[in-house]
Amino acid sequence: MLPSLYISHGSPMLALEPGESGPALKALADALPRPKAILVVSAHWESNQLLLSGAAHPETWHDFYGFPPPLYAVQYPAPGAPELAEEIAGLLTEAGLPAGIDAERPFDHGTWVPLSLMYPDAAIPVVQLSLPSRLGPAFQTRVGHALADLRQRGILLIGSGSITHNLGELDWHAGPEAIKPWAKEFRDWMVAHLAADDEAALHDYRRLAPHAARNHPRDEHLLPLYFARGAGDRFGLVHSGFTLGALGMDIYRFD
Repeated sequence: MLPSLYISHGSPMLALEPGESGPALKALADALPRPKAILVVSAHWESNQLLLSGAAHPETWHDFYGFPPPLYAVQYPAPGAPELAEEIAGLLTEAGLPAGIDAERPFDHGTWVPLSLMYPDAAIPVVQLSLPSRLGPAFQTRVGHALADLRQRGILLIGSGSITHNLGELDWHAGPEAIKPWAKEFRDWMVAHLAADDEAALHDYRRLAPHAARNHPRDEHLLPLYFARGAGDRFGLVHSGFTLGALGMDIYRFD
């Protein structure tokens, strides 16, 4: 059975400059059974209600600006899976989590950047599930619970965000060894409570975790973690690291 994953996707430049995360993602993909399909909750598709991407051939969306021209040339032409999207919408609705279909949604970079490193052939069907971010961590845990059985069918469930995400405090000249103490303290708190399976504390991280608001001025990049955790069980640390001083690049799995 496949695990569920939480992937810190970092900057869009990860697609061209994979650093330590690229080999870690490729090694993880190579070690897993090849998925029949992939479902991604990306921090970059916030919504008021749950929606699934229903396009048969989603476009690659370069949903950012100010980066080098080669990044805008990157394409990830994986097929969509409209029938699977409809089925997942039904599963969520049956669980009391009404969901609809967006027939035109493209792949945002929270989806195609990590997948381009994991499955560069772009041959596995991909569906995106939106993030109703205003509903918070407990809601994402419920979404994960509702879809956990998909793992037994060979569908890889991924939450894509960043374990720390304060773009205003990044040091664009920092090397990988330069880590802001406040970012490390938050990341270490999260890892400890994930390992302890302390759901109450994790759901209340904004009040309990050190430097929570500093690491996540908004929590859309952390919420996909709760989806991944809700869809799995035993926590495992796949990769740990920082870039730009305070941007956490951790990768977790839940078996």
